[in-house]
Amino acid sequence: MVLPEQYRPHVLPTERLLESGKAIPAIRSELRQIPNGRNAISVFMVFFWTAVIAICASWIATPWSWLAGFLLMGPMHARFAILMHEAAHKLLFASRRANDFVGKWLIASPALVPIALYRRSHFAHHREEFGPDEPDIAFYRGYPTTKAALRRRLFRDAIGISGVKNLTPLLRAMKTAPGRKIAGPILLVQAVLFFVLWAITGSPFAYLAFWLLPWLTQWRVLNRLRAIAEHGGLMASSDRRATTHDVTQHLIARFWFVPYNTGWHLAHHVDMGIPFRNLPRYYEELKGAGYVTSGLTYPSYFALWRAETSAGKEPSRP
Repeated sequence: MVLPEQYRPHVLPTERLLESGKAIPAIRSELRQIPNGRNAISVFMVFFWTAVIAICASWIATPWSWLAGFLLMGPMHARFAILMHEAAHKLLFASRRANDFVGKWLIASPALVPIALYRRSHFAHHREEFGPDEPDIAFYRGYPTTKAALRRRLFRDAIGISGVKNLTPLLRAMKTAPGRKIAGPILLVQAVLFFVLWAITGSPFAYLAFWLLPWLTQWRVLNRLRAIAEHGGLMASSDRRATTHDVTQHLIARFWFVPYNTGWHLAHHVDMGIPFRNLPRYYEELKGAGYVTSGLTYPSYFALWRAETSAGKEPSRP
């Protein structure tokens, strides 16, 4: 699915961008400014909206309201995941101590992610997409595939098979002392979430319905769709345009599964040190330089997913 070189012209360096695509120091220093106050508001708001959804769904107390609450928690899990990703890149707060504390206890642990392990594996992903240490290769390889193949993967995600596979190692880790250091804080935070959701909704089932089940099921679907839209079917290359897709951003997608500017993923991979709020501005720099062309950019996520399911038969796995 790597697009021809006619869509990836060699235009760097320019007056504003270096050979690598990173901005010149004067511009880059401005783009790398971390807006601490706005990020603190974002952290507060993910908890605020999680509480509002759970309270409203349980207060209305109909099957439809509980279903709506369950569905709306998918986008909330996406928000926790992207803020966790920002903290893993040390871009959530300028203070390393604040970044790591909030990232671990308020973002990653609620999202059932051991952030130290995630940071290590995710940086391997950035060092060389599709390289020998690529942690997410299972997500990315095998595209384009067939529509039936993707439906099977999404079905496994939707019924919780993938989620249970992700949860099981966390539970097994509690059997050993080193594992408890990693999994213990996460499970402690999950216990706090259980009692807080019970307290604010009056239902002991709120944690299951509005947190754990959405994480086990629909978040796995959203996460797969986002992952393959970022790198599915591409290849190892020094040209980030051959490792990362570019997709036009629309409000529905940004609400549902690519919040906090994570859809400007090509810009993030060209310079992973730029906070999410500045990615659209940096993307415009890449576009203005001719690094990003119209032929490189998919008009929507649906267009990209159609391309990724355009194979006549499912490719064999290596």
